[in-house]
Amino acid sequence: MENENNAVIITAHDEFNWSLGKSGQNTYSNEESNALLNEYEQTLSSIKEFEIVAGKVVALLDSDVLIDLSYKSDGLVPLSEFRDMPGLKIGDFVEVYVENPEDKNGRLVLSRRKAKLLRAWDNIVKAFEEGHIVTGHVISKTKGGLIVDVNGLETFLPGSQIDIKPITDYDVYVGKTMDFRVVKINEAIKNAVVSHKALIESDLEAQRSEIISRLEKGQVLEGTVKNITDFGAFLDLGGVDGLLYITDISWGRIKHPSDVLHNGQKLNVVVLDFNDDKKRISLSLKALTPHPWEVLADDVQPGSVVEGKIVNIEDYGAFLEITPGVEGLIHVSEISWSSQPVNSRDFFKEGDIYKAKVVTIDREERKMSLSLKQLSDDPWSIIEEKYAKGTRHSGEVKNLTPYGVFIELEEGIGGMIHISDLSWTKRFAHPAEFTKVGEKLDVIVLEVDKDNRKLSLGHKQLEENPWDTFENLFPVGSIHDATVLRRDDRGAIVLLPYGLEAFAPIRHVKKEDGNLADVDETLPFKVIEFNRDDKRILVSHTRFFSDVKKESDDKEKTDKKKYEKDAKDDLKKAQGKVERSTLGDLDVFSELKEQMKEDENQDK
Repeated sequence: MENENNAVIITAHDEFNWSLGKSGQNTYSNEESNALLNEYEQTLSSIKEFEIVAGKVVALLDSDVLIDLSYKSDGLVPLSEFRDMPGLKIGDFVEVYVENPEDKNGRLVLSRRKAKLLRAWDNIVKAFEEGHIVTGHVISKTKGGLIVDVNGLETFLPGSQIDIKPITDYDVYVGKTMDFRVVKINEAIKNAVVSHKALIESDLEAQRSEIISRLEKGQVLEGTVKNITDFGAFLDLGGVDGLLYITDISWGRIKHPSDVLHNGQKLNVVVLDFNDDKKRISLSLKALTPHPWEVLADDVQPGSVVEGKIVNIEDYGAFLEITPGVEGLIHVSEISWSSQPVNSRDFFKEGDIYKAKVVTIDREERKMSLSLKQLSDDPWSIIEEKYAKGTRHSGEVKNLTPYGVFIELEEGIGGMIHISDLSWTKRFAHPAEFTKVGEKLDVIVLEVDKDNRKLSLGHKQLEENPWDTFENLFPVGSIHDATVLRRDDRGAIVLLPYGLEAFAPIRHVKKEDGNLADVDETLPFKVIEFNRDDKRILVSHTRFFSDVKKESDDKEKTDKKKYEKDAKDDLKKAQGKVERSTLGDLDVFSELKEQMKEDENQDK
């Protein structure tokens, strides 16, 4: 070696030839050495970085496992990576992943965990590409699904892929071992999605193909109700679904399939139809029995009486179900003998039971008309005897219209009171101001129209016409205290004594202070018009106070004229008695004369 002065220092063994043998001679030639080295290297395995290789367990240490790969050095793998192999022993072969053939310390770096993950991923990819089934263990629940361990690789099982039916409780699957189909992979992040539902569907598809290959129209199958909707029910026919429409459940009307069906119920049904690919199958339950019209009793004829329940209500009438599938129409004109229109929706309620008489029946067209009113005699046939003109009766208020009140005297018999025949003294804007539906009202028959089935009734005619008396009580010019009942832009309705109502035009409602009279205010009113034939009285408060003022002014003028006349008369008398005037007398007359002049000036 060289020192600081570049001098060579010779130490022991520097000139020793390590290639010499014990005898001081070369043991192998260069060719032989090279051959031996080549032979030695061939005994070692060729190991590449990032590959999976099989190695032999040669030692089990406290925390590591020694693996022989037939490489120039053995590798150590943490014992914790063999937890899934509790029976590991010396001599076993295991797969490991070569992370580094030789690190900076010259050691071989191995990993069994990565080898398991890569091998599991390879198996996942192969299962995805070839459609193989894999087995996995559900280890936990996560958002939207479950985490499944497939040979050490965590995969995702979406909640929608657990089963063919919706699953709400994922916890019941944690800890279970199940078969899956790989439905999606992501090479970049080594992630996979699995499905258990796909296996079920494939099994069902095999069953479905078997069933639909033997499907025929008219065939009777057994099915299980699996889902009920507003329009029908879906039946499981053993791997294939069929639809039972609500109209094919029963010959009779039903509001909802759940009224007669429930989930899990087993039924025999008839195949009505299916499309070309046989994926939509229409079923019928009612087709198992004959149509009710075909077995309807022969004694159901015109004139016979039947009984049933109301199953449908329309504006024009209601349908009475005699037996499921056989219905008859009760038209609104066949409900009552009354000439007044009947609202079928108010009269009938679904489910109500009625007896009715058969009016017409057509078995071929499967139609029948029924009548309620024909179960009793027509009361209008004796109307003139029972409800003669001028007779008094009591009835129930059934309807109110702007022009009158409809009264029912008995079932099927009614008449109308015109709004003008309700009261002698009051005018009503609507009959509701006088009575209400359901009240009892005494009436008198005014007219009978048997042909048109109409009765004209009156209520005010029960009393004598008071207008003959009113003409004397309320003559034009008379003044009465009256209370304002209503007021609008046209005028006011006021209440006079004896309950008589009068009308005051708006200009006649003004008070002396210029304001209009208020509702409920009582004031004196003057009658300015009385019409006995039209039963109308016009009154005025304004005319009252203007007339009072005029009378007061007239009286004042009359009093003044009388005073002047009396003064002149007194003066003439005084002049006649006095033959001559004294100075004092002249003063008196001068004062009187001045007073008269002042009075004249005031009048002007």
